[in-house]
Amino acid sequence: MFVLLSAFMTLPVFLLAGTPSGAPNAMAFAESAAIVCVLGILGILLTRNNNRELKPRYMFVLTVSSWFIIALLSSLPFYLSDNGISAADAVFEGTSGITTTGATVFSGLDNFDRDLLLWRSILQWLGGIGIIGMFVAVLPFLRVGGMRLFATESSEWTDKALPRMKTLSRGLLFVYLVFTVIAVTTYWLSGMSLFDAFNHGLTSIATGGFSTSDMSMGKFNDLILMEATFFMMLGSLPFFLFVREMHGQHFVLFKDQQVRLFLAILLVVPLLLTLHRWWVSPVAFDPFHNYVSTLFNVTSVVSTSGYASEDYSAWGPLAFVAFFFLMFVGGCSGSTAGGMKIFRFQLSLIILREQLMRLLHPRAVFTRNYNGRAVSDEIISSMIAYTFIFLLCLLIITVLLASLQLDFVTSLSGALTSLTNVGPGLGDIIGPAGNFGPLPDAAKWILSVGMLMGRLEILSVVIVLSPGFWRG
Repeated sequence: MFVLLSAFMTLPVFLLAGTPSGAPNAMAFAESAAIVCVLGILGILLTRNNNRELKPRYMFVLTVSSWFIIALLSSLPFYLSDNGISAADAVFEGTSGITTTGATVFSGLDNFDRDLLLWRSILQWLGGIGIIGMFVAVLPFLRVGGMRLFATESSEWTDKALPRMKTLSRGLLFVYLVFTVIAVTTYWLSGMSLFDAFNHGLTSIATGGFSTSDMSMGKFNDLILMEATFFMMLGSLPFFLFVREMHGQHFVLFKDQQVRLFLAILLVVPLLLTLHRWWVSPVAFDPFHNYVSTLFNVTSVVSTSGYASEDYSAWGPLAFVAFFFLMFVGGCSGSTAGGMKIFRFQLSLIILREQLMRLLHPRAVFTRNYNGRAVSDEIISSMIAYTFIFLLCLLIITVLLASLQLDFVTSLSGALTSLTNVGPGLGDIIGPAGNFGPLPDAAKWILSVGMLMGRLEILSVVIVLSPGFWRG
């Protein structure tokens, strides 16, 4: 993985070679690639004769340590550049990139070094495919946060299952690449410059949200906002279902319960918020533009992309509250989106209905089914444990940020946006119109850890940090 990361570190230099701006930080990228490549080769040489059997305990360590270390290594080009970027800022930006969070500490992006802008987008694209693979093959195997519900033969790390895993991996990569090419081409044909189209194509499919302008997507017209909305939706849907569609299992995408609820949310919520905006200020209301803007920003938050076309926190108290709760939702399992995931809300409703029915019929026997599959007590317990630890981490990070003299809205929304990998928070500092640059360094380190914990479904990190994990 380190060697592969080092190869991608050379891309900004090669892609910008011959352009008027060139790659002003070529030396920083060369040094970073060399460091990461050497570390990777050393790791290969030192462990080439070791037993490669991956037991669950080793998989936990590999998954958690690889994401944390790659986040640190991804920050090297920022830190070694000539822009005087501090270690806290570099690590925050690298972590936000690889976890596809989209929160940034940088301002003046319209005149920022193009090679660093390109590296941010590449990081999010890499993080997106890494997240898909983790959700499809690793987390169901580790039984984390109810992900066992989506276990397939490709989630079993056995010799028998490896051929199917390789087939699924190739299919996922193919679909991801095709969607990326379509996004880049569409943006370019719609009027974006090739550089902007390439960056936004990478970050739309990865539901990452890094942009090349301080205005984010507000720089572009309504047509491009509609296209971006579509690509963020695509990135938020289960990619393994696209692979099944590709192999002849037609309409499986729309038969999936989480897909139907996800699309229903994006159908109903923007419409209600648009009507609310019309009710509040009917004089300055433009029906088409306001609906497109509302749909785009709601999709950006629900898909945890983090783009913004305008400051939606200024739409009034109702919109402010609505966007706060939308930050919890997230996309579908098996997608590039973060958040709590749609399926957990659906399972919670199933449990609630079961408990209500037990009060009416104490002797009745109830079955739990989700997408035609039985939901075991193990999955329910794992989901409840995830929800509890999520809320506990939200409380702890909020308190830590408040202890640094940050106001309540900044502390709470900052903690929430890091754990759900949404990107911008709420309020004047870290809201859609601001960035995380003004925060103290300690807050950036705390939020960097929060982003990684959120991306790893929190329980993976908690398990590795528990003393019982290391006994025996």
